[in-house]
Amino acid sequence: MKIAANLSLLFSEYPLLERIDEACASGFAGVEIQFPYEIAAIRLKEALERASLPLVLINLPAGDLMEGGPGLACIPQRQDEFRQALRDALSYAAMVRPQCVNVLAGRLIEGVDREQAMQTLADNLRRAAREFELLGIPVLCEAINPLDMPRFLINTPDDLLEILERVDHPNCLAQLDLYHLARQELDIAASIQRLGKRIGHVQFADCPGRGAPGSGEMDFPRALQALRDIDYQGWLGAEYWPGLDSTRQSLGWLEDWR
Repeated sequence: MKIAANLSLLFSEYPLLERIDEACASGFAGVEIQFPYEIAAIRLKEALERASLPLVLINLPAGDLMEGGPGLACIPQRQDEFRQALRDALSYAAMVRPQCVNVLAGRLIEGVDREQAMQTLADNLRRAAREFELLGIPVLCEAINPLDMPRFLINTPDDLLEILERVDHPNCLAQLDLYHLARQELDIAASIQRLGKRIGHVQFADCPGRGAPGSGEMDFPRALQALRDIDYQGWLGAEYWPGLDSTRQSLGWLEDWR
């Protein structure tokens, strides 16, 4: 399995483009960036090419989600904004060529019931899956725990299976973050087995704390074995907080994983 550094959390002691070189020098095989849009696409493309690293993942723009708002993808009243976010992401991805794009579902809001939100999200994911298929880029949907992000629509593997069945498009897959499963005290190995070939990307951090592997209590050997058991061939994205140490000081786990 290939390991990518999430540059939105790792190497944050450096400017974003410099983080690519730091990830390369530290031994990562690729990088992912949650929201890279502040950097001109051509500059990001050039930096990736200089480091000879692939861009594994970006997120579709998510509106105000990261500031505590509801986001875009499951909100019926924000469909014009979602379509603009999709256009922006398509244009950006055409230049930087991420290997996959994640659509964050967003939060339930007052006045919209779960059925409305799920149907809105399914319609948006299907639209995104069709558009990104033309670029050869899979679209993902991620389960996020409701403790860290209250009212988030998609929390569990069952939620992921439900939305994927509603979308019913081969270019739409699940993004599975092991930390978000552990935060909800879900069985990680069983969750991996349940989703199986529908898993398009995996991220990880230890739990509790969302730190580097070894800083918490997660049984990573069991989780990695479960991924091998389903013949997962994709990436593992290191999306954790290095804490007070520099990112390089938090990488004691990396050599064994590689």
